[in-house]
Amino acid sequence: MRVTAHSEPGSPDKPNEDAIAIVAGTGKRFEHHVVHFPHASVTAVVTDGHDRVLLIRRHRFITGRWGWEVSAGWADAGEDLAAAARREVEEETGYRPGPVRPMIAYNALSGISDMRFTAFLAEGAERIGPPSDPGESSQVEWVPLADVPRLAAQEQIQDGPSLTALTYYLAVERPP
Repeated sequence: MRVTAHSEPGSPDKPNEDAIAIVAGTGKRFEHHVVHFPHASVTAVVTDGHDRVLLIRRHRFITGRWGWEVSAGWADAGEDLAAAARREVEEETGYRPGPVRPMIAYNALSGISDMRFTAFLAEGAERIGPPSDPGESSQVEWVPLADVPRLAAQEQIQDGPSLTALTYYLAVERPP
């Protein structure tokens, strides 16, 4: 399969869309649109040693829905991904996370985008003040891990990066 991009260069700091020509193994040519993301994305599951996870509640205007999420965002150009995860937790929650380590990395939207997420685990966090970016969350709570499956089933946790990170934590990383 051969892929040829047909687009104008986008901003180095914003997602941009390309129309690409794909020539399949059969020789048939078709066009496909791809959203390119200029920076890696991170999420962080923050636990407190008391079977709780730190979540933020926010409104997503694109879907028109409120929901609980883990902290997430883009790494700045040249920023270490673990440092980006720590920074996002501080900005969005007002908590400084304890030690951070990667859990899993994945392509979030493989069919339409090159968006790459790395989910981190932070064990413990210290309250340092209110969130530095109040537009990121309307509420910050320590939520019992036992409530996560119910919240997901009720579509109170609905974004893919949060569902992926929390599910991976509960299935693979959570201590017995």
